[in-house]
Amino acid sequence: MKPEFKIISQLIDENSQVLDVGCGDGILMDYLIKEKKVNIRGIEISKTKVQNCIAKGLTIIEGNAEEDLQQFPNKSFDYVILSQTLQAFLNPEKVINELLRIGKQAIVTIPNFGYWKIRLHLLLKGTMPVTRTLPDEWYNTPNIHLCTIKDFVFFSKAKNFKLSKSIALRNNLPSDIKNSNLDMKNLSSNLGIFLIER
Repeated sequence: MKPEFKIISQLIDENSQVLDVGCGDGILMDYLIKEKKVNIRGIEISKTKVQNCIAKGLTIIEGNAEEDLQQFPNKSFDYVILSQTLQAFLNPEKVINELLRIGKQAIVTIPNFGYWKIRLHLLLKGTMPVTRTLPDEWYNTPNIHLCTIKDFVFFSKAKNFKLSKSIALRNNLPSDIKNSNLDMKNLSSNLGIFLIER
């Protein structure tokens, strides 16, 4: 289980209506059902992963989030989750707008490309790093819009959505991101977790 799943669970109220966008094999969905008794469904583009979710008894739609989120009515979920997937979309801004349209709140997690180990790898080796949160080589990665924690905070201000909670994850240990420590969290954390709303 990914380390951020426990933190995501803490951000969600029990018995909520939840959509997991890019839900993969449904590990987070299954965890939230057990931990928070949520009514959750997923949307996933991979046919194989959809079949894995169905085999687990999970409610899932096969679809492309960039095109298919528009089928959901406004505010039809309490929470919409996007876990380490934003960087793989052609139009991340469009996806964020859809998350905030169909969810009362959204939880977005991003691998932090500003993490010091990634910066150091680029500086010393001159090649794109492969890490736990960025596990693919440059030529086969689905990630096309890498960003940092700082980028996402600035993006939220530019696009006028509220960061209700901002959490940095470093060695599986969470800590709050504030304006006063933004530079340090951007340097020292490998993952950002954001609870956002309009």
